[in-house]
Amino acid sequence: MAQRAVWLISHEPGSPLCGTVRFSRRYPTVEKRAKVFNGASYVPVPEDGPFLKALLFELRLLRDDKDFSESRDSCSHINKTSIYALPIGGEELWPVVAFMKNGMIYACVPLVEQTLSPRPPLISISGISQGFELLFGVQGFLYSGQKNDSELNTKLSQLPDLLLQACPFGTLLDANLQNSLDSINFASVTHPQKQPTWKAGTYKGKPQVSISITEKVKSMQYDKQDIADTWQVIGVVTCKCDLEGSMPNVTISLSLPTNGSPLQDFLVHPCVTSLDSAILTSSSIDAADDSAFSGPYKFPLTPPLESFNLCYYTSQVPVPPILGFYQVKEEEVQLKITVNLKLHESVKNSFEFCEAHIPFYNRGPVTHVEYKVSFGQLEVFREKSLLIWNIGQKFPKSMEISLSGTVTFGAKSHEKQPFDQICIGGTAYLKLHFRILDYTLTGCYADQHSVQVFASGKPKISTYRKLISSDYYIWNSKAPAPVTYGSLLL
Repeated sequence: MAQRAVWLISHEPGSPLCGTVRFSRRYPTVEKRAKVFNGASYVPVPEDGPFLKALLFELRLLRDDKDFSESRDSCSHINKTSIYALPIGGEELWPVVAFMKNGMIYACVPLVEQTLSPRPPLISISGISQGFELLFGVQGFLYSGQKNDSELNTKLSQLPDLLLQACPFGTLLDANLQNSLDSINFASVTHPQKQPTWKAGTYKGKPQVSISITEKVKSMQYDKQDIADTWQVIGVVTCKCDLEGSMPNVTISLSLPTNGSPLQDFLVHPCVTSLDSAILTSSSIDAADDSAFSGPYKFPLTPPLESFNLCYYTSQVPVPPILGFYQVKEEEVQLKITVNLKLHESVKNSFEFCEAHIPFYNRGPVTHVEYKVSFGQLEVFREKSLLIWNIGQKFPKSMEISLSGTVTFGAKSHEKQPFDQICIGGTAYLKLHFRILDYTLTGCYADQHSVQVFASGKPKISTYRKLISSDYYIWNSKAPAPVTYGSLLL
């Protein structure tokens, strides 16, 4: 697991190149390994100028870039992974990990320890997850407590020395660059125990381990015969291990109930020392492989001092937690709406909150609303052309609720009204927002008794779970054309 090169690029729409390379680092020893591993498919890392132009083109950030490009803009090349192939000098540099945050583009080229023709599955390239971890670490360091450009420039000037410690020879040792900075500042301090290079200090105090599982469920529901509803669960396990000693060892196990949905597509923190091959090969991409590993998922690790994301995963649950129907009929300046929601019987009926947001785009302000709800309360935000159905903390015993009504709009004014390029005419959606504590849709949990800690003292072990909605849409069943994830990404 190593990186061939790393870049930080500031996006500057008003400049001639639309961007400036603020930092770059190449690792010649890793580049030599890439040339050996990739063989005839090897493509060298370019200079900063060509790389900057190719990356901005691929991210659609060049000024006046309106021409259609088959390799970038066709429906068969919709990118959902933040991993790109950059056309450079008649060849393609792949894989390039890149994402933009706060006007800064973070990019790196991981080492692929095999030939690139044909391209290997992303899950088999361990350097990709390490590349994400490195870039997230750099991003967190640059903007933690950063208040102005002067502080940002100071932190950018510290990166060369920090990466010498955190990522020597392109191999990530510690994604928390603040640890490396503290290590540099206090290099003269001697420790009674030998410290690993990625760990700047030791914890002193009451031992405790905290494990939090957060699952986000996404859904697109259409109530149409010609297009299938879609849904997916994305989970993250966050840990904080306050343990004495320079190298405490911990094993955390994730388990599923008998009817739980298998976890897939794991992305694991570098502090994990070993991993079962069944976890690594559990992928949702390979549709031909119907085998599924249902755990337990064990993660032996040497934890860092700070809170960290132990792993990310996905899962394809049998049904979405809330099934919905939404219909909009237009009659002159009025819209007749009908909403039916049903909570699946397997889902915990205890919400921290549950709301349905019904926006109306490209119209005048709401002047009048007549409605009937079977459960909950409806709030009307006239100027925002928005209805919010506050469902509350529980569905009724029937698990089904409904809303119907008529919404009247005034004439469009010169004042700013909600606008959306997709929601034109009958194309409209309802978006659900909800959170359920002490519950996961997959059933995934961390058993306190299965956590093994090899350190002095008996630690207090705390576990938490929650399910959160994310991009949970129910589209108007009378819309002239269905809206898909791909449509929203274009």
